[in-house]
Amino acid sequence: MANLYETDKLLEEYLLLHFGKPEEVLPWEFGPAEALEFPARCVTERVKPVKGARALEIGCSVGRACFELSVFCDEVIGIDFSQNFISQAQELAQKKEARFSVADEGELRKELSYRLEDRFRPEKVKFEVGDATNLRRDLGDFDIVLACNLLCRVPYPQAVLQRVEELVSPGGQLVLTSPYTWMEDYTPRRFWLGGFMRGQEAIRSLDSLKKALSSSFSLDDVVDMPFLIREHGRKFQWSVAQASCWTRL
Repeated sequence: MANLYETDKLLEEYLLLHFGKPEEVLPWEFGPAEALEFPARCVTERVKPVKGARALEIGCSVGRACFELSVFCDEVIGIDFSQNFISQAQELAQKKEARFSVADEGELRKELSYRLEDRFRPEKVKFEVGDATNLRRDLGDFDIVLACNLLCRVPYPQAVLQRVEELVSPGGQLVLTSPYTWMEDYTPRRFWLGGFMRGQEAIRSLDSLKKALSSSFSLDDVVDMPFLIREHGRKFQWSVAQASCWTRL
């Protein structure tokens, strides 16, 4: 199947998710305002700042969390499978601004712009295309590793979990978020972490994460994080990711 994440439609939606002003995403007083700015919140709410840290985001999309990490990290690497996403993130890091349009109603569109906040340090961030299930071997290790809403969008999530053991330094942080939207379009059913019955037992994704990571990580916190993706002016996807925060033993 064609890579959905290389389409202009997804690029526009994710640029708005990452960089849209709250009033551009949700222009009404009613609605789930607590679900806005999810990529930023993955850092500001879930990561403990470590000055001078080295950080990695696997599945960085168009880069907002990486820029948030640059506030206190001296080196940030963002990796995504989508060339479209990475090209946009690289351009934003270089030019410090982006102009894009989003669907409004039918064929009508809205023109938007975004400028990187002065607190961000784009010179500390490097973006590259890569496969989350087969990352290059010379990445080294990191004080902070994020994988936000990635696990249910790769063909073999176990490969990601196996690799993070060597990517996170002892005492380092691992933050995983996912709505656990398991679909065979992305992940063969035999590789789902949860969402199915095994005999009489309901298999849950968090339990599989604990099983895969508990020998190398301690689980510090589990929290629900809503997020909102705007499809057009009057249609939205409201979802709830489960965030699990871990410390490398």
